[in-house]
Amino acid sequence: MAKLPPGGVIHTYQKYDPVQFPSPTAEPPDMASMAMEHMLAYGDTHELTEEELANAIEIDPSQIHGFLFGIDNIMQRLRERKAKILATFETDHVQRLATQQFKEESRKGKPPGKLAKDYQEAVSEEQLAALEELYFPASKQDKEFAKHVVKLSDVLGQKYLVDDLANRYTFTGETKLTIPDAIDVRQVLIEIDELLKQLEEARKNARIATIDMEALERYAETEDLEQLKQLTRQVNEYLKDLAEQQGLERDSKGNYKLTPKAVKLFQSKVLSTIFSQLQEGRSGRHQGPIIGEGAVEMQATKPYEFGDSVAQMDIPQTLINSMLRQGNERPLRLHSDDIVVTKTKNNPKAATCLLLDMSGSMRYGGLYINVKRMALALEGLIRKEFPGDYLQFIEMYTLAKPRHASASKERWDIY
Repeated sequence: MAKLPPGGVIHTYQKYDPVQFPSPTAEPPDMASMAMEHMLAYGDTHELTEEELANAIEIDPSQIHGFLFGIDNIMQRLRERKAKILATFETDHVQRLATQQFKEESRKGKPPGKLAKDYQEAVSEEQLAALEELYFPASKQDKEFAKHVVKLSDVLGQKYLVDDLANRYTFTGETKLTIPDAIDVRQVLIEIDELLKQLEEARKNARIATIDMEALERYAETEDLEQLKQLTRQVNEYLKDLAEQQGLERDSKGNYKLTPKAVKLFQSKVLSTIFSQLQEGRSGRHQGPIIGEGAVEMQATKPYEFGDSVAQMDIPQTLINSMLRQGNERPLRLHSDDIVVTKTKNNPKAATCLLLDMSGSMRYGGLYINVKRMALALEGLIRKEFPGDYLQFIEMYTLAKPRHASASKERWDIY
């Protein structure tokens, strides 16, 4: 049996585990912030769709086997189809047809005397808005002319689309187009351009849910579509698991809604943002723990001193000290020097009253939302760091109104 080369067997992994992308070491994406921001702005919850969740998450496309290759193949086919259309048709002929059709239709109009001048100006300047404005006065004076205005507006709209096609794209072919065909070609080219933008964006961040799969089915190959659909299902499963971890629950309609867990995560994010911008120096936190007679035991111990409570005696360590001192002598007798007690501490508590400016001027510049965000962050800080503290919100506008953090329906009126 031949010896293996140094380093052993080298395995090349060409598949991927959909549960493991992005990298497990990467920071989890924030999926609930957009719903929380909506709640802060409007006072109610916002149900997230799968597309909104897809926009909230970033995945490294290089971690998905075959993803970039599949996207590039589809984009290449779309570019080839677009190039073929541009190399097949020409637009000069259809532009002339659209102009001639509009002129012929405009000559059929017989406006009432008071509307004749406005009608001629709208026709000569080819102003669709001006034609549409003629409909209501025409419908009161001449029903037949009003019908003509509607038809002429449609003809002018077609001319607009044909002109836009010729201006938007450069055609090099010789095949002549009819007006309906030109409008269809324009729609096809616009759809291809939009799909190319979506695919290019998905190529950067793997947001497959933002691709219009229904439109893509009309232009892509079947095998490419199946691959993308499979990737979409796997990404959606990943999003579902991640949403549950971040406190988002799915309702009967398939949308995601917030839970108290998501609120706590959002509070932590806001606090992290605030503290990351603070400079070192004196802070407004509580005075540090006071070592001495208190209710909270610490891990550290100390020798017994007169006045210490025997209720805090560290019995195992005390017995060990006595045995070390006496050796094999029995019965065991305790001396005061053997006794060790657990250190304790007192945590000072505080009562905080926060005044929230809810006057009308706070709605400008996003200040109203910032007040809510600040109140939400403060509640999260006290709940996490100082659960024994008391917090009271006072809403200030025409009158002062107390608001308690435990209010259910009213709580999001404030923060």
